[in-house]
Formats: sequence, structure tokens, C-alpha cells
Amino acid sequence: MSDRLTIGQLYPASVHPSTLQRPAGSKNPVNSEVSFESVLQKNILKFSNHAAKRLEQRGIELGSRQLDQISSAVDKAAAKGSKESLILMKDMALIVSVANRTVVTAMDGNSMKDNVFTHIDSAVIIS
Repeated sequence: MSDRLTIGQLYPASVHPSTLQRPAGSKNPVNSEVSFESVLQKNILKFSNHAAKRLEQRGIELGSRQLDQISSAVDKAAAKGSKESLILMKDMALIVSVANRTVVTAMDGNSMKDNVFTHIDSAVIIS
């Protein structure tokens, strides 16, 4: 065992990094952190400024259980190929951009009455 590894070195001393072949399409290890970040961001439920204002105006507070339910509903809509989804919970409705995982607007039970929802391609009902 004549090859020694030094601290921070991931290849034998006899092999120079420039001679190593990377598989086609592979990225630098530094970029792997960026891809991890992008994967993480894809799984986070976000709220647009408009939706945050509507939640505040209408006195709607979402607990962690409700956020988990909404996130699960978005996952289900995404699995079916939805782009814009209406998510109905007990006394509230949310319009969500599925691709961006972003709640676009929110309304309470009173605001839902006699309302027409447009520009959606799916609805998920949470009980």
C-alpha cells in the first residue's frame, strides 16, 4: 500500500485530479449543495404576498398540522399533473400553484360563498 491519502484528498497521491474522468452530465461537488437546496425548496410550501395578506385580513391562522395537510394535498395534485389547484379545507379555500408549491390566495368560509373559482385544473378536498 504505497499510495497515501492526505487530509482533504479523495484520491491516491499518484493520481492527479485532472486525469480523473467524470461521467457525462455530472456536476462539480460544490454544485451538489445547490441541487440539494433546490430539492429542499421544491418541498417547501410557500405563500405569496397576496396570500399572506388575505390570511391576515381574514384572520386565518394555519397550524403545523394544517400546513402538513396542505403540503400533502399539493403532493397529490402534483402526482396527477395539476398546475393550479383549489384546496378545500373545513372552512377555508386555498388556490395553489402546484409547480411552485405556492399558495396564491386564501379565503375563509364567508368569502367562499357565491364565489366562482377560475383558472384551476383540479380540486383537493381535505377533511
